[in-house]
Amino acid sequence: MLEVIALGPEDAERAQKGGADRLELVTDMAVAGLTPSAAVVREVLGATDLPVRVMLRAEDSFRPVGLDGLRSRAADLAEAGAAEFVFGFLTPGGEPDLAACRALAESVPGCRWTFHRAVDHAADPRAAHAMLVEAECDTVLTAGHPEGVERGRTLLRELAARREGPRLLAGGGLRAEHIAPLRAAGVTAFHVGGAVRQGGWTESLDAEAVRRWAELVSSS
Repeated sequence: MLEVIALGPEDAERAQKGGADRLELVTDMAVAGLTPSAAVVREVLGATDLPVRVMLRAEDSFRPVGLDGLRSRAADLAEAGAAEFVFGFLTPGGEPDLAACRALAESVPGCRWTFHRAVDHAADPRAAHAMLVEAECDTVLTAGHPEGVERGRTLLRELAARREGPRLLAGGGLRAEHIAPLRAAGVTAFHVGGAVRQGGWTESLDAEAVRRWAELVSSS
């Protein structure tokens, strides 16, 4: 499975044309992604029939700051058509904040959601991943290390060998040469963003780059 970051409807159309399997919809990648507006959610859902996971994150932090506001926004986005989300929080001690995640998930009952790369910034990432086995998310987006997949490959291989818990979605500095060894270790889902934008986040997504990644993921 290949998940691609989209910032708007044009990105969604290009990602689908390139063969993406799912989108992560965000705004403001200068701070690693925040919650988009309801208007953008409606536009993106109207531009693609791919599954779209919408980011729920109020600021450049992994703390559950403004949780009540996020709960309200999640409900509004669900009314706009969003059915899948991306979020995740850490406690002051650096563990996954499962209570905050549960409270947010309750605002959109029955939604499918991904615990995002906050897990890579936990005080003990291995312990954090073990805690997420008990979470209600169906996916965990992780590079295995706060500095990206290149540094996190050992942990990603360990996590892929587990037989329980959420699906592992490898992303964060992912490069083409990482795919084959991660596939061999058992990773089946991959996440890209900047890698499919030749001019960076100020440029539109490149459908041909998405196609190359989709082919790589499916053939490795």
